[in-house]
Amino acid sequence: MVEEAKATDRNVVALTESLIMIGSEIQQVRKARQMTLKTLSEATGISISHLSAIERGAANPSLATVRRVADALDISADWFFARRPGKGPMERAFVVRRRNRRELNTLYGEESEALGLSDELLSSSIGGSLFLGIATYEPHSSRPAHPMYRHEGEQHGLIFKGELELQIADEKITLYEGDSYSFPTDIIHNARNNTNQPCQLIWAISPIVIPKEVVVSEGSKHREKDVQEGRKAG
Repeated sequence: MVEEAKATDRNVVALTESLIMIGSEIQQVRKARQMTLKTLSEATGISISHLSAIERGAANPSLATVRRVADALDISADWFFARRPGKGPMERAFVVRRRNRRELNTLYGEESEALGLSDELLSSSIGGSLFLGIATYEPHSSRPAHPMYRHEGEQHGLIFKGELELQIADEKITLYEGDSYSFPTDIIHNARNNTNQPCQLIWAISPIVIPKEVVVSEGSKHREKDVQEGRKAG
């Protein structure tokens, strides 16, 4: 009887953790998409109160409900079921084993061939004020100036393998192993691997903004103009 009770307790804990995880993952993507509960409710036909309960881990959503939410957020439902096994709750919540990294291209909605790189999430979630990832550029691949990467905030990176040509505004800079960078994310930028070897870099971006559609703000345009005028003046 004691063992049965312990098994029941473990099952309850596992279910509770699962509900909290799914709800948290949904909330994180919704916020990264810059969507309100009201907007998500209108897109899914699910009431705001029920969506709120799901995000808090207070309701057990059906698979059909999860899929409706995923469709509205333009993402695969698999994203909400992060694979983070571990012996204790802290490990399961905060540690990402190499084999369990998640592909960020899933959130971007673009394959690595089209985007010019593949991104993996190193952070345990996208629910904080910044997120950390690892990017891989295959030989002679390039990432064009994509509007998804232009928003208010900042970006930092460290090249730990290979060589990368980074373009910030109209200036091209070659980065080598051990070189790092940081700049405002609203300046138009792109990158290219001009070598015969893969290039890998670790990056951090703040805030976490991964919208379905991006409109470059007037502030971004003015900042870029100021950078270009400053260069001419120098």
